[in-house]
Amino acid sequence: MTVTKRNVKFHAHGLQIAAILNVPELAEDKKQNPAIVCVHPGSSCKDQTAGIYAEKLAELGYVTIVFDASYQGESDGEPRYVEYPASRVEDIRSAVDYLTTLDDVDEDRIGVLGICAGGGYAVNASMTERRIKAVGAVSVANIGRGYRENDPIKMLEQVALQRTAEARGAEPLVVQWIPNSHAEREEAGMTELDLVQAVDYYRTPRGQSPNSPNKLKFTSVDSIIAFDAFHLAETLLTQPLQIIVGGVQGAFGSYKDGHELYNRAASVKKDLFVIEGASHYDLYDRPEPVNKAVEKLGAFYKENL
Repeated sequence: MTVTKRNVKFHAHGLQIAAILNVPELAEDKKQNPAIVCVHPGSSCKDQTAGIYAEKLAELGYVTIVFDASYQGESDGEPRYVEYPASRVEDIRSAVDYLTTLDDVDEDRIGVLGICAGGGYAVNASMTERRIKAVGAVSVANIGRGYRENDPIKMLEQVALQRTAEARGAEPLVVQWIPNSHAEREEAGMTELDLVQAVDYYRTPRGQSPNSPNKLKFTSVDSIIAFDAFHLAETLLTQPLQIIVGGVQGAFGSYKDGHELYNRAASVKKDLFVIEGASHYDLYDRPEPVNKAVEKLGAFYKENL
């Protein structure tokens, strides 16, 4: 199905959010179409993996919207390069707000899809955003869990020192999410599968984007550490839920998080689909695993939206 891509903006907590709206052929004629909010991973942007899924789902007939997180990419917000989980969740709610203003969207048929940390944010938003009727999560990661596994108290003490320094006039500390190249990674002796593939996706022509500059304002790490994407899932996450993970496990933990989410979710209708032979980052853009994921998601949204 032919898809029309439109650059749009919507408002979230006082900021303008840059987004791409994907409109399937004949959607305007049909009016009342189902729609899906697509949420990018941490450090990512609308032009990368979330954009791939948004376009493929639009080809199946869904109006989709994918956006740069507040303070990142082409979206507004100062300071730059911060990762505030609360803002990321509010971005999703605001994207739903925007969809409800469109004449060709059925406000009672809105779903969400998140990839990696975006999957965790999508889950968290859905617990309190009841306009979201179906929840999809690919290579889902609980970003707070990941940061809490690496001496969180020491890191919080470092954040405290840095905040004091910046309050007294020091330059803001901006760090890298991952090594900037394979050469830098190899020099540091980093050989873990997910990290190798993260560098390959984000820092090579495979997936590199100027809207994903591999920068993180260090002092925002405190809010990441305190965030549990799955908190209250046992009580509040009741929508139909489709989780998709790769069977090849890496240190970033999406396989583990996917299983934990499945076990914790209160959803009566829930499914965990493991794509054997695929890794976390294979599900970002590799044609065969992505097509398997989209086929599963297409059937899920068709049934639940």
